Amino acid sequence: MSEDLAEWLSDSNEVLNLQLVRDPEDEDVLQLEDRQAIEPFNPTFTYPIFGEHEKIFGYKGLDIQLQFSSGSLRQYLSVTYDDKLSSKTTPADEIEGTLYKFIPADYTKSSTEFKRIVEKDAEEFMPLGQKVGSYARPAASSKGKSKGKGKGKGKGADVGKGNGDVQEDDEHAVVFEMYKATWETPGFREYHRRMQLFILLFIEGGSYVHEDEDAWEFITLFEKRKRPDSDIFTYHFAGYVSVYPFWCYPDLVRLRLSQFVILPPFQHQGHGSKLYSTLFSHMLSRPEVAELTVEDPAEAFEDLRDRNDLRFLVASGVPDDPMFLVGVGEDQRSARAEWEDKIRRKYKIAQRQFDRLLEMLLLRQLDRNDQDKVKKYRLQVKARLYRFNYEMLSQMTPEERKEALAKTYDSVVEDYERILDMTFH
Repeated sequence: MSEDLAEWLSDSNEVLNLQLVRDPEDEDVLQLEDRQAIEPFNPTFTYPIFGEHEKIFGYKGLDIQLQFSSGSLRQYLSVTYDDKLSSKTTPADEIEGTLYKFIPADYTKSSTEFKRIVEKDAEEFMPLGQKVGSYARPAASSKGKSKGKGKGKGKGADVGKGNGDVQEDDEHAVVFEMYKATWETPGFREYHRRMQLFILLFIEGGSYVHEDEDAWEFITLFEKRKRPDSDIFTYHFAGYVSVYPFWCYPDLVRLRLSQFVILPPFQHQGHGSKLYSTLFSHMLSRPEVAELTVEDPAEAFEDLRDRNDLRFLVASGVPDDPMFLVGVGEDQRSARAEWEDKIRRKYKIAQRQFDRLLEMLLLRQLDRNDQDKVKKYRLQVKARLYRFNYEMLSQMTPEERKEALAKTYDSVVEDYERILDMTFH
C-alpha cells in the first residue's frame, strides 16, 4: 500500500469506542472510584468483524461510538470522521454495514431515542432468569469509612477481596446479583443477541453460539444500585458465563464452560471469581452433573480458575485429610488413587485439573529440605506428565525423554509457585 493510502488506515481496536450508559440521575450518584463503570472503553479484538489486520480503510479522524444501555444492552451507533476517501478504485470500507452483521437490527442512530431507552430501562429493566447468587461491596463513598482510611485508599486491594462486613441491605452497599437463564427464559434469546458481541471483542477465538442448540445455559452478572431517596433499583450488566451440558456415561451430564467475560469497567475487582464460584456452587448442587470442564481456557481465566479451585479445596479441608500425604509418588493402583478419585468425583472437578490442584497443594506443604519427600513429589508429578504427554514422549529415546520430562517438570513447578503465590499471599 502506498504511503498516501496508508494515511487513510485506522486501527479498529482504537476507533471503536464502547460505553455502558446509565440514566444521568444514576450517573450523578457515582463516586470517583465507581465512575469507571460509565467510562468509554475499547475492545481487545476486532478481527472477527473488521478482518485479521484489524484495520479500517478510507477515513481520517474516524470515531465509532457503540453505546449500550447498561441494563437492557439496547445499542446506539454513531460513525463520524473528519474526511472520507472518495475513490471508485479504492473505496472506503463500509462500517455500519459490517457491524450490522454482528449486532441486533434494533439498534438506533438517534441520540434522542437512545436517551429515552436509557431512561426507560432505569425504571423498568430487570435481569432475566432465576437468581442464583449475590454479594455486596462497599460503595466508593464508604470504603474509606469502613476501613478507616482516606477515600482514595479504598481503591485497589480492598475493592477486589470480598465483602468484608458489608451486608446487602447496608445503606452503603453496592449489590451484585447473578441470574441463570436458558433459551426457554422469556425474552432471553433476544437479550443474548445483544450481549454476545462482547465474546467477539474480548475473547480471543470467541464465536457466537448456535441458537438451535437448545441445551445452552447462561449466568449473567449485574450491578444493582438503589437510587437515593427512592424505591427504585437499577441494574447494570457486568458480564456472563455460558455452559453446555454433554452426556456423560452412564446417565449423567458433563458441563463444559464455553464463554466467560467480565467487561473492562468491572475487571480486576474480584467479580470474575464471584461469577466462577457461583457457577461452581450451582454445578455442585445438581445431582445430574458429573463434572465441570473448560473449553480451551485463556491464560488469565485458567489462573482465575486455579485460584478459586485451590481456595475451595482448602476450605473443604482436603489438605487436612489424613490421606492427603499418603502414597505420594507410589503406584497409582494404591489406596491413594482410590482416595483421589473419591474426592475428585465428590467435587466434580475434571481429572487433569484435579491432578494439577493436588500437585499444587502438595507443593505448598512440601518440605524442600527433605530430599526423600522432594523425590516422591517429583516422581508423582513426572508420572502424571508422562501419562498426559505419552504419545509425544514414546517417540523419543530414553535420554531425550528423561531430559524433556525434567524440563517440563521444572516449568510446571515454577508455574505452580506463581499460582500459589497469587492465591495465598
